[in-house]
Amino acid sequence: PEAWKIWTGEVGDGITVAVIDSGIDYKHPDLREQMWVNPLEIPDNGVDDDENGYIDDVHGADFVNEDGDPMDDQMHGTHCAGTIAGVGNNGVGVAGVAWRGVRLMALKFLDSSGAGRTSDAILAIDYAVAQGAKIASNSWGGGGSNPAMQTAIEYAEAAGMLFTAAAGNGGEDNDLRPNFPANYHMDNVISVAATTRKGELAHFSCFGSTSVHLAAPG
Repeated sequence: PEAWKIWTGEVGDGITVAVIDSGIDYKHPDLREQMWVNPLEIPDNGVDDDENGYIDDVHGADFVNEDGDPMDDQMHGTHCAGTIAGVGNNGVGVAGVAWRGVRLMALKFLDSSGAGRTSDAILAIDYAVAQGAKIASNSWGGGGSNPAMQTAIEYAEAAGMLFTAAAGNGGEDNDLRPNFPANYHMDNVISVAATTRKGELAHFSCFGSTSVHLAAPG
């Protein structure tokens, strides 16, 4: 509440945040007015109007099922989207950090079980860059360093995109045991640890004095 006295997202007007996750419930009353809208796509006409390979990709795309409907069937992405930009002061759900002005782009690469392929995450990053997103939320991780993923993040950096990534939930020191994509050493990557409501490091959160940059409720 104290922070919202200073800023609720107004200066972020026009900034699109790509939520690269399990999709977003874009019909949720706290999120439906916050969704990014593809200006080149005509809703529900069954045509790939912008010729990007996805039919009716109005609010983003689904790289799991290879279509233009990123509806969330796992709800992790919806949770993240609410934290980012859930409408405030409406008596519904939660209030996001930047609930005025920011738009949410839903990019689904995680399936209903929470599993996903690196290749689909790369497609999501490339889509976000092509559509002009300036921030990417990546609350996922696992596996080792991947050259193709690194190239995709470098491509995003060249386009001016900030790439935020979860430090991880293994409770380990990322300085000693890297967790990707949070551990890629690029200027646009911000590794975020999780805190409790008391502002303390969550017991499950990864950490690292040189590899983790900040912490936030998670």
